[in-house]
Amino acid sequence: MARAATATIDLAAFRENYRLAKSLAPTQQAVAIIKADAYGHGAVKMAFALEPDADAFGVACIEEALELREAGINKPILLLEGFFTKDELPIISENNFWCAVHSVEQIDSIAQAHLSKPMTVWLKMDSGMHRLGIMPNDYHEAYERLNNLEQVADIVLMSHFANADSLNCPITKKQINCFDEFSQTLKAPVSIANSAALLGHDNTRRNFQRPGIMLYGATPFSNPHPLADKLKPVMTLTSEIIAIREVPAGEGVGYSHRHICNQPTLVGTVAMGYADGYPRHAVDGTPIIVNGQRTAIIGRVSMDMLTVDLTQIEGVAVGSKVELWGNELAAAEVASYCDTIPYTLFTGITRRVHKKYINE
Repeated sequence: MARAATATIDLAAFRENYRLAKSLAPTQQAVAIIKADAYGHGAVKMAFALEPDADAFGVACIEEALELREAGINKPILLLEGFFTKDELPIISENNFWCAVHSVEQIDSIAQAHLSKPMTVWLKMDSGMHRLGIMPNDYHEAYERLNNLEQVADIVLMSHFANADSLNCPITKKQINCFDEFSQTLKAPVSIANSAALLGHDNTRRNFQRPGIMLYGATPFSNPHPLADKLKPVMTLTSEIIAIREVPAGEGVGYSHRHICNQPTLVGTVAMGYADGYPRHAVDGTPIIVNGQRTAIIGRVSMDMLTVDLTQIEGVAVGSKVELWGNELAAAEVASYCDTIPYTLFTGITRRVHKKYINE
């Protein structure tokens, strides 16, 4: 491998973060969410690392679930978006996929399906996010319909929060109250806690938790939190300095000369750009670690490279290690400079970045 751009994935940290999620509701179950190629970390590899511990896995769609089954993952797999066409239903049944159901039309399709064995359904209520789900007033009827179908074995009641990462926001309490009001008479297990709810709202910890971003070591909160602070970074994105130059005061750096040097500046060029998944809209001042020392990006991120201020960095040379985020620099902090969230940083990593797995 010639180019140094590398995402080092710590599987021990991934397992430790899952165990933290489990410890918050130790008598209940936790579905490890590994959709979107495990948030850019590699779904098959992450699933195998966690399968001895995981109660189940969660993905977005049947293609992601089949990739895991074909690789040899045997634990139950939840399809969070459910099914899109009727021909998926026999495949769901045969492969022991758990399936979210969020519309009357999906219930109609299940009722008409010929399945080799009944399936497990996760019936989703729209408790206030207004994206997917059965409306509260129709939820009881939807449950009864499914409960009376021979195609359905078990039902789990579920919903999803719009604002659980804002700990003092009244929206979450309103959603919890709505869900409880319209589901309390139904005899079925419940799943409403994503990472933010699991960490920050203990009254959401029901029969099945759905930890996602926390498994990858990123906090869902904008401020420090005692539980989120225990998370271990899983992905460390690194590269190296490939060139160094002295730029006089008054000269510009990079495309459009967005950054103008206000003093003589030692500028380093890093082999990392937006074609690797590093956000192009990172502003001047976005933190970065060079040679174990904190500095900042200066100039616009380009396709294959970005530039950093090395003026105060000791011992720097061509080949010096650069950390974009990871063990020394939280992805959440980088994301805050880029008007985004850690989810987009992780899932944006492209295939050009070498993945290195440690602590298998």
